[in-house]
Amino acid sequence: MDRRDELTEFLKSRRARVRPEDLGLKVFPGRRRVPGLRREELAQVAGVSADYYVRLEQGRTENVSQEILDAVAEVLGLDEAEREHLTRLARPARRPKARRTTQRVRPGVRQLLNSLETVPAFLLGHRMDVLAWNRLAAAVVGDFAQLPPRERNLPRRVFLDESARDLYPQWEAMAVESVGYLRLYAGRYPDDPELAELVGELSIHSAEFRKQWARHDVRDKSFGVKELQHPLVGPLSLQYETLLLPGDPDQTILTFSAVPGSESEAALRLLASWTSPAPEPADREKSRFPQPAPELP
Repeated sequence: MDRRDELTEFLKSRRARVRPEDLGLKVFPGRRRVPGLRREELAQVAGVSADYYVRLEQGRTENVSQEILDAVAEVLGLDEAEREHLTRLARPARRPKARRTTQRVRPGVRQLLNSLETVPAFLLGHRMDVLAWNRLAAAVVGDFAQLPPRERNLPRRVFLDESARDLYPQWEAMAVESVGYLRLYAGRYPDDPELAELVGELSIHSAEFRKQWARHDVRDKSFGVKELQHPLVGPLSLQYETLLLPGDPDQTILTFSAVPGSESEAALRLLASWTSPAPEPADREKSRFPQPAPELP
C-alpha cells in the first residue's frame, strides 16, 4: 500500500467531515466543489501556508513537525487513534520491509488462556488473526479449530461468513470496527504483503467491505460491550477488554465477561459447564464411591 496515497485519502476524508461554519469561517454563496473544508481553509485555521498544507496532504513533506500535525489534527477533530494514524503516515518510522513471518504463541500465554475456564478469551495477532483461544471462547463465538489456519481471521469471518450476521445482531458495528483496525494496522505496516492479500480478498468478495474501506476510518481495539445471539443459550450481552502483551505489541488478549447476576452470566456459566474438561479416570473412579470421613482425634 502506498503511504502517500493513504495519507492523501485519509486527510481528504477527514476534511469532508468538517464544515467551515463549525470553525467560524465565512462561507460565500455558490456551490462548493468538495464537501467539508477546503485545503486553503484548513491551512488558514491550522496556521500554515496553503502551499505547505497541499504538500503535506500529498505526502511531499519529509520533515513535517509534530506541532504542525497536532495543529492539523486539532482542526480536523481527530481522536487518539486517528492522530496516531496521521503521524505514522506523515512521519513514517524507518523499518525493514515486512516479510512473511510465522506468528508464535508463547507457552505461558496459551496456559493463561486455558486457565480462564469461566472467561471466553482469544489471542489476536497481526491483521486480527486468531492465534489461540480457550474452550469457552470457542463455545461462545465458534471453534476456529474447524478452519484452516489461513482463515482464522476476525475480519474475514465478519465479511465472508454468513453465520456472523446471525451471531452479531449489531453486525454493522462489527464491520466498521474491523475495518477501522485494519486501517490503523495498515498505517503501522504499509508493506505487509499478507495485509495486502487480505484486503484484496475482502474487497473482491464483499461490497460492504469495499464501502467501509473507502471511508478511511481508523479505530483501535479497546473495550466495550458486544451483543450476541447465541444459537444455544440465546441473547448474550458481554463486556470485552483488550489487553496488550508486554514484549509483543502486535499481540493482544481479548476477554469477555458478563455483569454479575445477569442472564448473560448464567448463560456463560451454562456454556462453561458444557465445555469443562472431563475428569481424569482416577477422579471418575473416586466420585463413583462415597469417601470415608476423616477420623476424629
